[in-house]
Amino acid sequence: MTDIDRVSAANQSFYIAHETRDIEAMTAIWEHSDRVVCVHPGWPILRGWDDVLQSWVGIFRGPGQSQFILTNESISTKGDIAWVTLDENLVDANGAGTIAATNLFVRDHEGEWKLVTHHGSPVMNR
Repeated sequence: MTDIDRVSAANQSFYIAHETRDIEAMTAIWEHSDRVVCVHPGWPILRGWDDVLQSWVGIFRGPGQSQFILTNESISTKGDIAWVTLDENLVDANGAGTIAATNLFVRDHEGEWKLVTHHGSPVMNR
């Protein structure tokens, strides 16, 4: 497998954990440090693993469940850093919408790609 393949698999795992509301799987994807950052659509910036983890716990306890159809994906790597840009086409009980997302991964000392930044912004109809 290439780095692109490994990053793609890690990115896919992030969305599977989200869809299945699996906090253990979500925890395994992220780096557990003060440098992690998460921006959920419409939320303020969350910094540090503790705040990011609590956001996922709250989201997973909330009502509804989302399905993601991922499109427009592009993966780039440079050494031990990788970034994925894509459109998250979200389908839930309230309808559908698109989130433009960037996911930043770093390779840890064991060679695993860990998520350090997730940023999602709603796409407005033009």
